[in-house]
Amino acid sequence: MFAAARNAFSIASRTAVNHARVSPSTRSYNSGDIIWIPAASCVAAFQTAEKSTLVLVRHGESTWNLENKFTGWVDVPLSPKGEKEVVEAGQLIKESGIVPDVAFTSLQKRAIMTLNAVLAETDLMWIPVNKAWQLNERHYGGLQGLDKQETVDKYGKDQVLIWRRSYDIPPPVVDKSSPHHPSNDPRYAKFDFPEEWTESLKTTLERVTPYFNENIAPQLKEGKTVLIAAHGNSLRALVKHLDNIGEDVIAELNIPTGTPLVYELDDDLKPIPQEGALSPLTGRYLGDQDAIRARIEGVKNQTK
Repeated sequence: MFAAARNAFSIASRTAVNHARVSPSTRSYNSGDIIWIPAASCVAAFQTAEKSTLVLVRHGESTWNLENKFTGWVDVPLSPKGEKEVVEAGQLIKESGIVPDVAFTSLQKRAIMTLNAVLAETDLMWIPVNKAWQLNERHYGGLQGLDKQETVDKYGKDQVLIWRRSYDIPPPVVDKSSPHHPSNDPRYAKFDFPEEWTESLKTTLERVTPYFNENIAPQLKEGKTVLIAAHGNSLRALVKHLDNIGEDVIAELNIPTGTPLVYELDDDLKPIPQEGALSPLTGRYLGDQDAIRARIEGVKNQTK
């Protein structure tokens, strides 16, 4: 890390020499062929170089969000409203001045469509894109395809809330005879899954976090700005990891559709608290804050 810091310091110093406009109070001084820059300017440049940016976007509203069905790994597209949401998300990112260097998404079309729309709006369709099943939505097992309200009527609100929002209690399993088992989907042919399959938020985190640490964290440590378009539960798992959110608190956390969530991370990839962040998150949502709260309530009310 110290070697990387020295390199960052050197790069920042050269950038300050070659490109920066220096105010009178921090003016550089020539001495032969050497340009001397005040220590305060170098420290500021060094501090800036250490910070990296991570942008998270939950996919826009899907057709099954609209129909209030448990979706999980069922591969449904965005609804017309969701298509509009993700275009607005891209516009917000562009207006903020954030320029991603690399992007990550799941193997599910609603997240891929979201990423494509954001990259189109930011004129960044050319940057590298990485797709991974580890960023998929949580698999809802035997609940996939069921109407959420009908499931509440059948099993009771408390039980469904436990399945949807508890940390470590998964829904009923599916086996390989079910079309919802990943072994029956060609996109997962290269991967091995248990005979019986379902996921809780805990098991979702157990696949999201290693993927983040092995594939995304190195990009951030290089100083790259990273964009992730994913899903409600895979992003809940990730922010739990980033913000060290307790198991009881994460159960109540809802992430709105199509809304960029921006994290600034220090040299150790610890979040730097942002002004206007909605607790327990330290990242900030871009956009109209009242509209964002309304979207969060919309997610929360899906099984009322």
